[in-house]
Amino acid sequence: MKEPLVSPDPARVGADVERALAEDIGSGDATADLLPDAPAQAWVVCKQAAVIAGRPWFDATFHALDSDARIDWRVAEGERVPAGSVVCVLHGRSRALVSGERTALNFLQTLSATATATAAFVEAVRGTRARILDTRKTLPGLRLAQKYAVRAGGGRNHRMGLHDAMMLKENHILAADSIGEAMRRARATHPDIPLIVEVETLDELDQALAGRPDRILVDEFSMDDLRAAVRRADGKVPLEVSGGVGLDTVRALAETGVDCISVGALTKHVQAVDLSMRFGAPPHP
Repeated sequence: MKEPLVSPDPARVGADVERALAEDIGSGDATADLLPDAPAQAWVVCKQAAVIAGRPWFDATFHALDSDARIDWRVAEGERVPAGSVVCVLHGRSRALVSGERTALNFLQTLSATATATAAFVEAVRGTRARILDTRKTLPGLRLAQKYAVRAGGGRNHRMGLHDAMMLKENHILAADSIGEAMRRARATHPDIPLIVEVETLDELDQALAGRPDRILVDEFSMDDLRAAVRRADGKVPLEVSGGVGLDTVRALAETGVDCISVGALTKHVQAVDLSMRFGAPPHP
């Protein structure tokens, strides 16, 4: 079941938009200066089937340039649309619409790409217990935005960064001499944040299970070992699978009974959704 989509922090959205406009407009839009700054209308068409995400960033872009701009959305955030759909109609000053066009579309096409990819993975595991998670493999500076888009596509977020969960991997465990000791140190140092332990063998899984972390990430397990891991965990600790997950393999992984499947491709292998903004009145539905 898709969780309710929580709106992003407006201050963080505003900061993203401010950076993006600064790099695009700089000291001013020289070409927009040629236009009379009169009221104008434009519309955005989605040229391919997609899940739309990124409305807060799109809206904030135009409002930063024209506080009176109005965006009339024809689709909901997280809604799947067919090719050729008019997703919104804009009303604002002509120079603001021209200057904000590329930045606004960059946000919308990128975040819709992440939401669309996420929705495909979520659909692929439908009917199983597995939840699709994202990773930290995000575009620099756009982590909040991309993780929001994952939620819009029906996925769930892994840790936001290195600050809100601890993940013990091979090097952390080697430094502490054992999984048990690494977990003890982790809990002593940061008792109030979730603890995730990565294991590479069934023996390491048993060691991690003994310490009852919040989640165990099973890495490079065969399908038989994954099924054995699910039996050993027996619901006591959620199991996560990660690494090399594709649409061609995700269903089989989910059917082993694991709880979570994290997919770096949701945010790393994004291919922008094809969107275009056109001036004038949109076609009638």
